[in-house]
Amino acid sequence: MRKTTLFRQLIESPEILLLPGVHDVLSARIGAGIGFKAMTGGGFSASATLLGKPDTSQLSLTEMANHYERICEVIDVPFFGDGDTGFGNVTNVSRTVRMYERAGLAGMFIEDQVFPKRCGHMVGKNVIPAEEMVSKLKAALDARQDPDFVIMARTDANAVNGIEDALDRMALYHEVGADLLFVEAPRNKEEMRRICSELDGPNIANMIEGGATPLLSLEELSDIGFAAVTYPVAATFVVAKAMRDFMGYLAKNGTSVGFDSNMLQFDEFNEMIDLRGLRDQEDSYLRYAADLMAK
Repeated sequence: MRKTTLFRQLIESPEILLLPGVHDVLSARIGAGIGFKAMTGGGFSASATLLGKPDTSQLSLTEMANHYERICEVIDVPFFGDGDTGFGNVTNVSRTVRMYERAGLAGMFIEDQVFPKRCGHMVGKNVIPAEEMVSKLKAALDARQDPDFVIMARTDANAVNGIEDALDRMALYHEVGADLLFVEAPRNKEEMRRICSELDGPNIANMIEGGATPLLSLEELSDIGFAAVTYPVAATFVVAKAMRDFMGYLAKNGTSVGFDSNMLQFDEFNEMIDLRGLRDQEDSYLRYAADLMAK
C-alpha cells in the first residue's frame, strides 16, 4: 500500500492518530523503531536543527524538500510535512506540492499567515485575505499527482481576528477541498470543542509545551472529536535539554564518565541505526560476486 493511501486511512479511522514530531533522520528512525504508525516534522524543529534559528521562514523550499527526502528514504511509515505559506504565490504552492510528493511525503499543509510567517504560538502573527488562501489551496489540490496525498489547510486567524473568523475560514477551506483541517492555537477547551463540532471534517490538534493551547490527553482529544494530534516540538525540546545537560557535565568534569546512564552505548547505538543490516547487505553482495566468479 502506498504511504499516502495508508496515511489517509489513518486520518479517516475512528481511532485518533498520534503523530510525534521529529526533527531529523535519526529522530525519525527512532520514532519508527518505537512503532508509531505515522510521523510529522515541522518548520520549527527543522529551523532549529538545520539552522539553529527560530521558526521565521528562513528555510527555503529546496532545503525543506531535501530535509524531507532524507527522512522518507529511511523510514517505512507515512510522514507528514510542513508547507508553511507555500513559499510564495499559487505558482510556488504548485511547485511545493510537486517537490514534496517527489520527496516521499504522505501529505503536507499550507497556512494562511502572511510571509514571512512565524511559529503559530508566537505573538505578532498576521493572516492573508481568505480569498488569497483559497487560491493557494486550490492550486495545491490541483498540483498533486497522487489523489491520496493528504493536503491540510491551516488557519492562524484565531490569534489575529478571533475564533469566529478562524471557523469561517476553515469552513471555506474545507469547501474548497482540504482533506484535513487545522485551526491553530485554540486558547481553551471551549474553542477546541467548537472546532470539532462546527467544522464538518477531520480536525487536527497541535500540542505545544508552553504554547497557547491547553495540553490534553489523547483520550480527552478523542472525546472532543479530533481525528489526529501532533506533538511537533516535544522531541526537539527533549533533545535540546539532554544535549545542554551533557555539554554542561562534560565542561565541568572533563569526561563523560558518570553520565553513562543518560546515553546509549556504542553497540546499542549501532544496533539502533541498523549497522548489522548494512553489514549483512555488504556480505550478500560479496557472496554473490564470489559465487559468480567460482562458476
